[in-house]
Amino acid sequence: MKELIYARLYLPAIQKYGENTGIIDGSYQSDWNTHHDRVLRLCDSLSSELNVSKSDRFAVMALNSHQFLELWHSAFLGAGIINPLNLRLAPKELAYILKDSGTEVIFTDQFFAPLITAAREELGDEDPIRQVVLIGEGDVPHDLKYEELLESSSPALPEEPEEDDPVVLMYTGGTTGLPKGVLITQRAQVLNLYHGLIGLGGFEVSTYLMQTPMFHAASMTGVLAPPYSGGNVVFIPMFDPEGAMALIEAHQVEQTLMVPTMIGMCLAAEGYDPSRLKSLKQLIYGASPMPRQILEKLFADFPDLELVQGYGMTESSSTLTILGADDHFLESEKLSSVGKPVIGTVVSIQDEEGNELPQGEIGEVCARGGNFMTEYWNKTEATEEVFANGWYHTGDAGYFDEDGYLFLVDRVKDMIVSGGENVYSSEVENAISSHPEVSQVAVIGIPDDTWGEAVHAIVVLEAGGSADEEALIEHARDSIAGYKVPKSIEFREEPLPLSGAMKVLKRELRAPYWEGKERGIN
Repeated sequence: MKELIYARLYLPAIQKYGENTGIIDGSYQSDWNTHHDRVLRLCDSLSSELNVSKSDRFAVMALNSHQFLELWHSAFLGAGIINPLNLRLAPKELAYILKDSGTEVIFTDQFFAPLITAAREELGDEDPIRQVVLIGEGDVPHDLKYEELLESSSPALPEEPEEDDPVVLMYTGGTTGLPKGVLITQRAQVLNLYHGLIGLGGFEVSTYLMQTPMFHAASMTGVLAPPYSGGNVVFIPMFDPEGAMALIEAHQVEQTLMVPTMIGMCLAAEGYDPSRLKSLKQLIYGASPMPRQILEKLFADFPDLELVQGYGMTESSSTLTILGADDHFLESEKLSSVGKPVIGTVVSIQDEEGNELPQGEIGEVCARGGNFMTEYWNKTEATEEVFANGWYHTGDAGYFDEDGYLFLVDRVKDMIVSGGENVYSSEVENAISSHPEVSQVAVIGIPDDTWGEAVHAIVVLEAGGSADEEALIEHARDSIAGYKVPKSIEFREEPLPLSGAMKVLKRELRAPYWEGKERGIN
């Protein structure tokens, strides 16, 4: 009997909690019944007006909104395969994705419609787009308006999907070349949701702030979980510290998910005051390592806040491990880990030949489970490579301790090989970021005639900070071995470049140093 499809969770929840306030999006508010009616009208529009079948892709490039959530839920009810587009992509990257995915219908808003137009101009005669649907208002190129589509449609529930029906085609950021489309089925995505709910000991949503971008896998908890407990979702179109804190305060938000960069920006904001965030009961974080000083401030300012870390990737739909609230205290030796594998997944540390390594030894983190993607879209060779020997190869380097906690030390591609020694950039970053005047730091390997690669740090100081290269090097030397200490430090006034998921783009930072040279780790 089918079970791992989203409709089996969503539809009973609407029946039970339909009259509960479900959506708070600026001046727009609705209960879950109204949301559901709009989703069913959208399903009808996709089929009858836009000629999108359940196996067709439709793209979305827009700020966070209740309409974006409606588009997600219509896909999960079987109306089509959603292709959410990274808001930071350039026109050429977008053009590649639109052509590669075969997307013919795209939903966008006034902010990103010009970018869609530029991408279509790049494609020229190869442009596959039939219809551009405008979310909201705006004097920008479009064919149809979202609200007019819904008004002209009748509520219609699509035929129930199968567990192995694709539901999401989510393109990765392309950190190692062209973006790859990750194809995820109903079964994989819903199984991952249940994995996460079990790992969290349940996830009864009351008021959840959706502030991670809705094109990203990190937002899947906020997209899928709230209806099942009748909670409501508060939307911020695009994260900014003051806007997020204002919404938390105004709506007494109890749960949210943030990446460490976002948390750090809030804590450093001019308007930050712990009392503004006192309603928060649970904060989930992930996507990149959490600097120690941010954790210390969270513990000090919010002693009753439940902190949970999740680790995973788009290809795993997206959670592999969870570090629960019980391990979040300053004295915990597990605090620097990413926790234990969620139920139903198997994680292994392997060497370059695919041999499993013993406890404590560093190797590549590999995993398998029912929550993984089906394939990289149109990339058979890349799919076979990443699933070599039946394991998904994450590209992360790490190890297990004696209690089964997973510790990450670096991205395999970010590891620096200096004089034959492996230097993990995250370890060096932790050492430097503990200096009170450091706001951001990224550590990369740069060419060196003697050592092959030299450890190089790129630092942004806090406003008014005066630390120099010598001071930061000496500070780092107190906590890491001499061969790991940066040979050079570059100071920048502008923030470090970030991906759409607010991760530092080390590829961009490395590029000027390696132009015309071949790096051993690509």
